[in-house]
Amino acid sequence: MSKFDVLCVGNAIVDIIARCDEAFLTENGIIRGAMNLIDVERSTLLYQRMGPAIETSGGSAGNTAAGVASLGGKAAFFGKVCNDQLGEIYTHDIRAQGVAFDTRPLEGHPPTARSMIFVTPDGERSMNTYLGACVELGPEDVEEGKAQGAKVSYFEGYLWDPPRAKEAIRQTADITHAAGGEMAMSLSDPFCVDRYRDEFLELMRSGRVDIVFANQHELLALYQTSSFNDAVEAIRQDCSVAAITMSEKGSLVVRGEETARVDVVPVEQVVDTTGAGDLYAAGFLFGYTNGRSLADCGNLGSFAAAQVIKQVGPRLQFSLKEAAQQAGLL
Repeated sequence: MSKFDVLCVGNAIVDIIARCDEAFLTENGIIRGAMNLIDVERSTLLYQRMGPAIETSGGSAGNTAAGVASLGGKAAFFGKVCNDQLGEIYTHDIRAQGVAFDTRPLEGHPPTARSMIFVTPDGERSMNTYLGACVELGPEDVEEGKAQGAKVSYFEGYLWDPPRAKEAIRQTADITHAAGGEMAMSLSDPFCVDRYRDEFLELMRSGRVDIVFANQHELLALYQTSSFNDAVEAIRQDCSVAAITMSEKGSLVVRGEETARVDVVPVEQVVDTTGAGDLYAAGFLFGYTNGRSLADCGNLGSFAAAQVIKQVGPRLQFSLKEAAQQAGLL
């Protein structure tokens, strides 16, 4: 029997979230809607310039793990923090969500990662991330028991930036596959895809990755095409399952010749899109690891994503399981 529905591997980042106007992004050279990698000096500068902020444990795969746990699933997480104040905040926060997190913290330097997230009035988020201790995640941090005990192990494409993390991800994939589980990844960001296109395609085509999550921009970047239909047909050939989100147009899930079209869950006001893709993956993977149809998995994903964009920050303050039950999804 599997001990975990989903094991997530990712960057352990404390999110520092503040509102701003469009002019602030321009004045500070921030690429709108993207994840910008920065150094510690720039993170300090942006922190000084930002307005009132909310601090919460974040990071893409960590958000997904928390979402799975909120739905009542069994979730685990691998990610590196430092033994500093932000590291303690992160560790307490993710464990409080019900996620099994036991990665040994780094002693000394570099400090725990942080992301300055600026949210414009339309709810779009622009992330400025100092990876800090995240880059120290390596194969020694792979806990074999957790990787063996996962139905699906999932990693964020962002984690392909730190070199030693690649080794940890490949090791996790091999252990999970050997135990009969599957490997999933999120493409994370079009810029991330541009950096690692060939490696991502190799992971998929070699069978090391079975399930892929992407939004439409990431999908088009992956196959360097302007044709959405061509890109969908290409990814259909390259992996076992692909879930493609299309903002207000919902999502598309493909597996072999099977296609499920999933409607978006309407939201009166989008407050902050931080975590939307992560929570979609959480809902989908919870459904997938519990034997649901592709359409059901997509509907759970859409529902979870809709809940998180109604608030500031990526961590829900209520039980996603209870909300999904009230909506008739569980």
